[in-house]
Amino acid sequence: MSVKDITDSIPDSTTQIQASKWQKQDTTWMLGLYGTAIGAGVLFLPINAGLGGIWPLVIMLIIAFPMTYYSHRALTRFVLSGSSNNGDITEVVEEHFGKFAGVLITLLYFFAIYPILLIYSVGITNTTISFIEVQLGMTSPPRWLLSIILILGLMTIVHFGRDMVVKAMSILVYPFVAVLMLLALYLIPEWTGAIFQQANTSFDAASIKGLLLTMWLIIPTMVFSFNHSPIISSFAVSQKETYGKNADEKSGRILKYAHMMMVFTVMFFVFSCVLSLTPENLAEAKAQNISILSYLANHFHTPLIEYVAPVIAFVAITKSFLGHYLGASEGMQGLMIKSQRSRGKAIKMRNLERITAVFMIITCWIIATLNPSILGIIETLGGPVIAMILFIMPMYAISKVPAMQKYRGHLSNVFVVGMGLIAISAILYTLFV
Repeated sequence: MSVKDITDSIPDSTTQIQASKWQKQDTTWMLGLYGTAIGAGVLFLPINAGLGGIWPLVIMLIIAFPMTYYSHRALTRFVLSGSSNNGDITEVVEEHFGKFAGVLITLLYFFAIYPILLIYSVGITNTTISFIEVQLGMTSPPRWLLSIILILGLMTIVHFGRDMVVKAMSILVYPFVAVLMLLALYLIPEWTGAIFQQANTSFDAASIKGLLLTMWLIIPTMVFSFNHSPIISSFAVSQKETYGKNADEKSGRILKYAHMMMVFTVMFFVFSCVLSLTPENLAEAKAQNISILSYLANHFHTPLIEYVAPVIAFVAITKSFLGHYLGASEGMQGLMIKSQRSRGKAIKMRNLERITAVFMIITCWIIATLNPSILGIIETLGGPVIAMILFIMPMYAISKVPAMQKYRGHLSNVFVVGMGLIAISAILYTLFV
């Protein structure tokens, strides 16, 4: 045995002690993960989830945590399985599957995240314009001017680096969680039994078929609403740099607490919104193509909700924009590095970051100014890619990559694959039916 082998076999006691204790940066990452997941998608989740009645909601409550936790933990483990201490998801894919697969997965990773970033650019512009014109009663600046000011403001936070982005999201998450929970509590006096009255308790063949169909179409919405895969690569790299060989155990704990917080707050919000409305109200909200907050403001005509709604939406979109920027920029930089490497050239990281930032600013500004109505298209086309990267790819790696063989044979793997296939097939169903 060589000296290096002996050295490697000796555990780093300092790292082990740090990993066993909860650190300040662990809380920051926990809130950062939560902040990336809880965004604009959550504001539409009650509408889609409540349309099918109470039983889909109950099933959703049961599967929300395992579906979210096991899939994101698997993706984290995949990034951690790379031999490099600071290799991101694009480098790990190339290491395990080769250059062609590396380019393909990096391309899919980029196109799963980048379009959502564009939509958030539109969303934050629309939310701000609505708040200025409706709540403040003022004339909004020209759309092209307001959108570039907002995007540059967000990019200023990005300019200070990954740690600043995570810190910004962890700070923004406090008022967001507080307001979201206060709104859910505020709606309790408005709860009705309408959704229970329409619950089917016969469970005949027709009702079971209808329930399965409803769940089939709700799962993609859950994937989108709870998704925080864009920040997972940065999270895993940070854990590996901080905790070394103990990164798997520590990242698992952080993910567990983040997902427990996520599922509790989101499901309480969903149930409170659904219980305060009837299935007909939810169908009307879906037909109007507005968020649940906008519908609640219009339905109850309460000044409190009218002023709280845009604040929640603004904070949610800001957090999600920052989190998705990390993933989108990582994917774009990975593509440029692979392109230059294939030509035998190298590119400086500073130049790479500048090119990425300029590209993101210009494209986000153009889309935000044009204000396209493409949210449904993006969710429909982006959903299968998210499911492939988040649910299918890590499970495939577990079955094929030697570095991940220790994770084989768990029932949770079968569950993750099943949820991923359902999400992909259900979104394909919406394309053709």
